[in-house]
Amino acid sequence: MNTITNYQSKINTLWATFLLGTLFHTQLGLMPLFHGQDIAHSHDTSDISWVLWLMLGFFILPMFAMIATVFTQSKSFRVGHFWLTVIYSFLNFSHITADLFVTPIAWFQIALMVILFVIGLLLNIVSFQWMKYHPSRRSSEVQELRSSGV
Repeated sequence: MNTITNYQSKINTLWATFLLGTLFHTQLGLMPLFHGQDIAHSHDTSDISWVLWLMLGFFILPMFAMIATVFTQSKSFRVGHFWLTVIYSFLNFSHITADLFVTPIAWFQIALMVILFVIGLLLNIVSFQWMKYHPSRRSSEVQELRSSGV
């Protein structure tokens, strides 16, 4: 597997793990339903519909990023992708901070959000490496090593 494909595989694995964790975070909030407890039903109110659209966007952008990561290696996409991961890390950190001010604090949710934040930081690192990767430079380094007998 070449280096660029390796970056793409790592990125898509991290995005998929992040999205699964985010879905689980959302589902944990619904768990009281399965135990006969009430939760707020947000679909009844038009006041909250904009939040649902934001959540949809929050899930769709990584899905599109994963698809584009498979089909393109352009420098402009890699730069944009890196900054997308930075924005998601900032949003995750903001979410953790906001959840610490909700009473009562759901520590299991905080723990999951911290794990998702760490996954996001890994995604930042790999995306940064992919953004800085220069295939032509790597090819010339390999050719130099081959010609030197290493």
